[in-house]
Amino acid sequence: MIHLSTTEAAQLRQTAHDMADAARVAILPHFRKQGLSAENKDATGFDPVTIADRAAEEAMRAVLAQKRPQDSILGEELADVAGSSGLTWVLDPIDGTRGFISGTPTWGVLIAVSDDTGPRYGIIDQPYIGERFEGGFGHAAVDGPLGTQRLQARACADLAEATLFTTFPEVGRETDRAGFEAVRDQVKLVRYGMDCYAYALLASGQIDLVIEAGLQAYDIQGPIAVVQAAGGFVTDWRGAPAHDGGQVIAAGSKALHAAALALLEPFADG
Repeated sequence: MIHLSTTEAAQLRQTAHDMADAARVAILPHFRKQGLSAENKDATGFDPVTIADRAAEEAMRAVLAQKRPQDSILGEELADVAGSSGLTWVLDPIDGTRGFISGTPTWGVLIAVSDDTGPRYGIIDQPYIGERFEGGFGHAAVDGPLGTQRLQARACADLAEATLFTTFPEVGRETDRAGFEAVRDQVKLVRYGMDCYAYALLASGQIDLVIEAGLQAYDIQGPIAVVQAAGGFVTDWRGAPAHDGGQVIAAGSKALHAAALALLEPFADG
């Protein structure tokens, strides 16, 4: 783990907020606009990207070029950049592009700054609602229409009382879906389609579990930092670090995480 002084941690946090501000400016002119086109990046399925995705990542990288040129960058839409500091910015300019092109306000801008141990600080930003969730460097808060509030995951320990979210009902492969359904059948309430906003709700103490599969590093590193800062737990389906994506479970309490993990492990990769 890289040691960061209080001053450098504050600088990294401010840089992340500046990037989120820049992404908002780049994205919002395109949201809910008639005629917005989406290019499909997946020859065998549907993985859309829009002008807003690319503009937002370019805007964030411009902030980094000015303020943190020594850092590496891993982003969804543009080429990786190698740095010299040992820190990497992990960027998803619009997590939930399918929701974005459908007009739902459940997509978000994901930003994380990580070292070799994983995310140290992260942001989940929802520009249209005007909510920004942050976690790390001693901060765990959301700023939005209701003001600034502390983030705290709730301590539900019983699967039978838990609320579970995932983005797609099919989750991923057949084995991924079977694992999800093993937990789904034990919980009180299941909802779908939230993308990164589900992790923000977990960090806010509104829900208890998020289970997904097939994620990339840029899909999860920002949410990991926010959820962990709020007292939650994020791992893969074997209980190992989930920084590289894949099969992911996030839980508001250690007991709930353990209970869900016991059901997921038979379906875990490798």
